[in-house]
Amino acid sequence: MSQFEDRQKGQEAKFAFDAEKKFKAEARRNKLVGIWAAELMSLTGDEAKAYAAEVVAADFEEAGDEDVFRKVSGDLKAKGLSIGDDVIRQKMAQLVNVANEQIAAEG
Repeated sequence: MSQFEDRQKGQEAKFAFDAEKKFKAEARRNKLVGIWAAELMSLTGDEAKAYAAEVVAADFEEAGDEDVFRKVSGDLKAKGLSIGDDVIRQKMAQLVNVANEQIAAEG
C-alpha cells in the first residue's frame, strides 16, 4: 500500500506544482498585457505600473480571461484607441507564451 500512497502523493504534488505554475504564468501574462496596453495609452512610469496591477487584479473578477479582455478593451476604447478585439486576444495569446517562457527561465 505504501507504493500506492507514495505515487498518489507524487501526483498530488505535481498537480499542485502545475496549478501554481499556471497561476503564475496567467498573472505574469496579465501584467505584460497591462504594460502593453499602458504603452498604447501613453502611460509611463508609475502610471503604467499601476495600470498593469489593475489588469492583474481584474482577473480575479471571474474565471477565465474574459474579465481581463473586457478591462483592457474597455480602457483602450475609453482612451479613443481603435484596437480591434482580435488584436487584443492575439496579444493575450502571444504574451501567455512569453510569460510561460519567463516563468520557466526563473526556475
